[in-house]
Amino acid sequence: MKQQLPPQHQDSQPGSQAEMKPQPEDYCERLHSDRRLSGRTILITGGDSGIGRAVALGAAREGANVSFVYLNEDRDADDTERKLRDFGAEPLRLRGDVGEEAFCETAVAKTLERFGSVDILVNDAGEQHPQEDIGNISADQLERTFRTNIFSFFFMAKHALKRMRSGSAIVNMASVTAYQGNPNLVDYSSTKGAIVSFTRALSNAVLKRGIRVNAVAPGPIWTPLIPASYPEEKVARFGQDVPMQRPGQPYEVAAAVLFLASDQASFISGQTIHVNGGEVVNG
Repeated sequence: MKQQLPPQHQDSQPGSQAEMKPQPEDYCERLHSDRRLSGRTILITGGDSGIGRAVALGAAREGANVSFVYLNEDRDADDTERKLRDFGAEPLRLRGDVGEEAFCETAVAKTLERFGSVDILVNDAGEQHPQEDIGNISADQLERTFRTNIFSFFFMAKHALKRMRSGSAIVNMASVTAYQGNPNLVDYSSTKGAIVSFTRALSNAVLKRGIRVNAVAPGPIWTPLIPASYPEEKVARFGQDVPMQRPGQPYEVAAAVLFLASDQASFISGQTIHVNGGEVVNG
């Protein structure tokens, strides 16, 4: 049965979760926790809302120290911090632009100062700006999308890896658009394809150090990026065109991320898990 969402739109990227109706499901009581990440520190970009928040909450429940980065959505970051404290965590929140290498270096340094290690890096921050014609994609938009969506992954990994030890893990957020190629998201799809290649190359580069690198490629997931990207009528139909006929929830992606971050995925590296509502893609 197709799921209908209330029509809604937001005027700024990456969007505010606090304004969404219904609220995304960033936590699920049914998911079992066996403290898989106890004693480890996780650093998450885009951790204030959507998939990033769901990963942060799941990681806290699994026993991890949580450091999360966000751009400027203070209300969402407040909600994330409150929920993390409800789980008994003492999170570190870091406000800044991951498209700038200096901030990424600072985020890693402050996480190390607070918790003493960076054992798991989750690169989740992203933005998208739909355009029906490639001619409408300005040089500024192209650079901004690449800076947020792939430069930041490189910068965060570059500085985190200086201190990562054997047994650490990196999980990158790719997308089904890397495999299907969305005609209205040419620049965004390009960054997601780059993330898949980055994941494979980096895995080969650091595997001998005992560090694993994987990716998750979500399909349509109900996050703030959706009402911040599309008009009301398109939001209302969001997710109906996948085989499951509904958008996924952030916690459903977080489950795959936390699996890849844990020792349960100890023999997996350089791979991509597809969490996309049943869309069959190559790769």
